[in-house]
Amino acid sequence: MTIIYRYIAWQVCIGLIIATAVLLPLFSFFDLLDQLNDAGKGTYAVSDAFLYTAMLLPRRFIQIAPFIALLGTVSALGRLAVNSELVALRVAGVSPLRISLIPLSVGFILLIFIGLLEQFVAPQLQQKAISYRAVALGQTAELGRNLGIWSRNEQNILRIGNMIHAKKAADIEILHLDKDGLLLIHTHAQFADIINDKLWQLTNVTVRTFTKQQIFSTYANSVHWQSFLNPGDIATLTKSPESLSPVELYKHVEFLRETGQEADSYALALWRKVGSAIMTLAMLLLAIPFIFGSIRAGLGNKLVFASITGIIVYLTDQIIANAGLILNLNPAVVALLPGLVIILFAYLWLRRIF
Repeated sequence: MTIIYRYIAWQVCIGLIIATAVLLPLFSFFDLLDQLNDAGKGTYAVSDAFLYTAMLLPRRFIQIAPFIALLGTVSALGRLAVNSELVALRVAGVSPLRISLIPLSVGFILLIFIGLLEQFVAPQLQQKAISYRAVALGQTAELGRNLGIWSRNEQNILRIGNMIHAKKAADIEILHLDKDGLLLIHTHAQFADIINDKLWQLTNVTVRTFTKQQIFSTYANSVHWQSFLNPGDIATLTKSPESLSPVELYKHVEFLRETGQEADSYALALWRKVGSAIMTLAMLLLAIPFIFGSIRAGLGNKLVFASITGIIVYLTDQIIANAGLILNLNPAVVALLPGLVIILFAYLWLRRIF
């Protein structure tokens, strides 16, 4: 029996590899076409577009992993069905349930691999790709042109106009509020040197103090400021939620909530990483009734049907995520619901077949 399990698992692995070899270059080709539109701007050359696309490969693989799981498993089990090997296995006493558990075991190994990519490879390469592209195009690499970084705690609002490097910022504004939310002190500094996690040295500083009667303005060459934002928090704020690792996202969500800031977009990005893992298992489970539920259908028809299903699921997942963010729905529910619904649907389909 172990030989049979290994054989089916190997066929599933081959199916996943073939699906990856088809889907990953296809999606990367679309990325490359998009990047080639910017070739020639600034110092961004065609070779840079290829490099940018290559650095995004781990992220693209993670994004399309559910559909790789669906098509790869359908392809693998479909070949076994077309060659009557599934019929032979069932005649030999191997139940459909045992056959179904084998792709799921391969799926758990796939999830471990995706988890390692998500934590240690994809975020770092994606962030480098974004920074590299922005520098070549002459944009502000981390903040976006003229946007700046905004953050706050209970009584302070901080705006950083530009990060010159990890330890030096430019165009700093600090708004100190009273308990009623009224502005007490406005501080503007031309530069800020980040000495440690808490202490900043502001230079060329203008401080305006607001009272009920008038506004007092003072100037200083240098002022020390106790910051509530450490360099790690700044680095996180300058990156898109998707490009952060799960650990970075979790820490940043905690930071935003502790300082009373809006954290829904980052919380949704965190839960969507969990939801993507559930969706991958759901697609593996959904692939099984595709095969056992239509033994007489050709492999080509099964793959077309699976592809259409994958597209519908992808579009629905995107719509639900965006709608959830707009409507301020619970991020965990929004991210996990599509995968759980598909698992329930696949389970009911399997019960009907078996």
